[in-house]
Amino acid sequence: MLPSWLIFLVLTLPALGFASAARGQGESRDKRPAKPQVVGSAPVTSTSGFRAEFLEELAYCEQRYLTLAEVMSAEKYSWRPAEGMRSVGGLFAHVVIDNYKAVAALDQELPAPPGGLHLHSTFQPESILALSEDKPKLLEELKSSFAQLRARILKLSDADWDKPRTMMNRETTLRGALLIVDRHLGEHLGQAIVYARINGLVPPWKQELQQQKPADKPKP
Repeated sequence: MLPSWLIFLVLTLPALGFASAARGQGESRDKRPAKPQVVGSAPVTSTSGFRAEFLEELAYCEQRYLTLAEVMSAEKYSWRPAEGMRSVGGLFAHVVIDNYKAVAALDQELPAPPGGLHLHSTFQPESILALSEDKPKLLEELKSSFAQLRARILKLSDADWDKPRTMMNRETTLRGALLIVDRHLGEHLGQAIVYARINGLVPPWKQELQQQKPADKPKP
């Protein structure tokens, strides 16, 4: 059984915005490429203003989610820090589900499915959760969910940013809806980093930064 302090850490860090923290593992934001290339996805399409800024953040999160999902072994997808908490695969499945839900929420002008569920007709959360221990299939769903979210955002009109929108049970504007999506992705990215660290994995981008640092000069 894991120590109580470790369980507390996993539970509280995401809620404290630790994944905005994902950016902060020794990494300076001003060193990030302006338009990052994303693993398994097309480059960020050039746009301007708020949309371009959000798409850059989306690419940032996507790249790290896919990297972590790939480096975690298939055997670790069933690992969970404690009973009742999400497993590694369950965490990635949750991100996939909420990405698809975000796409559906951005499509609120479309007729809602029966029962008031704001989900695309081809999307069933249960089918995603069933893949939580199937690394190859879940990884493909993770890539697809980010690709669909990006494609939907590219179709938004800049004239609609102040229009009302519901996102993750909150009433906000279209602009606010994207900020909620960004925060949600950030929170769970921090959680995914904690899961990796507990299992002895250093995030690859952290390793790259450490290798780029100049070696300490020997003391005289």
